[in-house]
Amino acid sequence: MKPIASLSLDLDNEWSYLKTRGDAAWESFPSYLDVVVPRFLGILKSLEQRITVFVVGQDAALEKNGAALRSIVAAGHEIGCHSFKHEPWLHRYSNAELSEELTSATDAITNATGVRPVGFRGPGFSLSRPALETLATLGYRYDCTTFPTYIGPLARQYYFWTAKLSKSERAQREALFGSLADGLRPLRPYRWDLGARSLVEIPVTTFPIVKTPIHFSYILYLAQLAPALAIPYFAAALAACRALGIAPSLLLHPLDFLDSDDVHESLRFFPAMQMPRERKLAVLQRALELYRKHFDVVAVGEHAAAIELADAAPRIVPLFAM
Repeated sequence: MKPIASLSLDLDNEWSYLKTRGDAAWESFPSYLDVVVPRFLGILKSLEQRITVFVVGQDAALEKNGAALRSIVAAGHEIGCHSFKHEPWLHRYSNAELSEELTSATDAITNATGVRPVGFRGPGFSLSRPALETLATLGYRYDCTTFPTYIGPLARQYYFWTAKLSKSERAQREALFGSLADGLRPLRPYRWDLGARSLVEIPVTTFPIVKTPIHFSYILYLAQLAPALAIPYFAAALAACRALGIAPSLLLHPLDFLDSDDVHESLRFFPAMQMPRERKLAVLQRALELYRKHFDVVAVGEHAAAIELADAAPRIVPLFAM
């Protein structure tokens, strides 16, 4: 039997990217869900692949997105929570702000989809102990926010270089994408030790040992820079995971399915957005097929359930730099 792995998609909408960049156009909540949802559902259907889709609560609260979100459930995919306001500085929220944020997100997603989420991923990989405690109180079973890589500060500098942010906005986002210390976090799943409670943590997998990213946005970016290297790099990462007994959990983003013609002009700076859509989707499908060839790829909730059943994951006390 193939070893288990999981696959998810963070359903970041157009407005959420604009908001993080400090672009006031976000305030009207521009959306591309009506374009990207049918597109990724079609590809997943062709692969017969079930995934977890992490939904932003604000999108769930807007009736215009209802049909797109319900179509995800109708296609058989798991629904997770990706916060309400999609602010990557969520780790700096007070306890009261966290309670409001995560309760509102949970309720909005439940009302819009008919499914109460039990899994969470923080926006911009933002997480804190109070956030984990709030999730446990709300009945969440697992988190999959941690991103064990050393490149967070580099990604942040690139983002600041391309964004038009005020001094206060830069200060608010100064921990965007994490720190060098995140590279020291485990790649294997574990349990957050919250005293009387615990949550399963399934990290976003990076290349073992070197901790460089391997999720699909990075594979597509590499395919744009060095087409001959992208798939071999991904294959090497999967081989390393198998050799070291690491069950990978990888993620997709909406921009993996879109090109520059599909989005607001200020989002065209994102890696691989200048790649023609047909070529981009071909690379993405090839990578997904390779992932499925070497692993039994399931939704993240199934991955978490397997960890709970095995009851062998180590317990780790949550420690986060603020």
